[in-house]
Amino acid sequence: MTARGSAALLFWLGLLASAGAGEPLTVAPLPVADEKAVFATVESPRIVLARARIGGTVAEIGAREGDRVSGGQVVATVGDEKIVLQLKSLDAQIAGIEAQLAQARIDLARAEELFSRGTIPRSRLDEARTAFNVADNALRARIAERSVLEQRLAEGAVQAPAAGRVLKVRLTPGTVVLPGDPVADVAAEDFVLRLRVPERHAGLLKAGDVVRVDAAELGDVRPRFGTIRLVYPQIEDGRVVVDAVVEGLGDYFVGKRIRVWVAAGERMAFVVPERFVFTRYGVDYVKVRVDDARVIDVPVQRGRPLPRPDMPDGLEILSGLNPGDRLVLP
Repeated sequence: MTARGSAALLFWLGLLASAGAGEPLTVAPLPVADEKAVFATVESPRIVLARARIGGTVAEIGAREGDRVSGGQVVATVGDEKIVLQLKSLDAQIAGIEAQLAQARIDLARAEELFSRGTIPRSRLDEARTAFNVADNALRARIAERSVLEQRLAEGAVQAPAAGRVLKVRLTPGTVVLPGDPVADVAAEDFVLRLRVPERHAGLLKAGDVVRVDAAELGDVRPRFGTIRLVYPQIEDGRVVVDAVVEGLGDYFVGKRIRVWVAAGERMAFVVPERFVFTRYGVDYVKVRVDDARVIDVPVQRGRPLPRPDMPDGLEILSGLNPGDRLVLP
């Protein structure tokens, strides 16, 4: 916001506070945005893909289009029968090596006892100890191999990479996938309004500017405002892409179009709260205080509504007012 806009905002906040307390509202020209209506779409700045980490067959789909998912939630399960068969083979090998290790432990204990009595030479004891160590290390190696296979089997769970809403599920149960194949598209949370503004207005938009949203399309009766978060530097098809953040923006219909007004320049205008204007016999009037004892009705020409964050019922007055007029509530 420019320095002049900040000063005007503080000025009007003071006037509104005094008007709410029963004091007259002093009229002064105010710089207002020359707004342009454009259409924006509800979009996610990031569309992430939930990908399969192993190859195999899709055994189960745990999410469908429109579901909200959290980061790490399982959206599908990929199974590989070869891994199960390899696990069974390793289980059999581990069982055999455990039996060998048990026998090697018994042989080592017997050899140590006989060696302590001087019955056998040290070479026989070393052979028994070596056999025990070989069986023990073989068992450790097979257990490690089984842990690797278990990890691969666990990677068959396809997880959502971020919290958001599922836009599209690409596969069905029974589909064969390879490592890295996308399974579902997830629109990450933190939804924004994405505007596409003609390039001639590119120099007038910057991060932090306020945009006005058509509240009726969001199911609200009061004006809604947002803030421009990012102006993309690349022009596409003669339009500038702008992301605006709006509090409480609905996220179910990703891609929904909403009408938004953006500033396309500034001009001076008289803006007063609509509650100061009343209609009598088809003519709009405001009450102007002439002195401490006299108030007169002055006809005015009503313009278009100009709601602002500090004045939700702002109304432009095209004619009938002069700088310094003091308005009172009817």
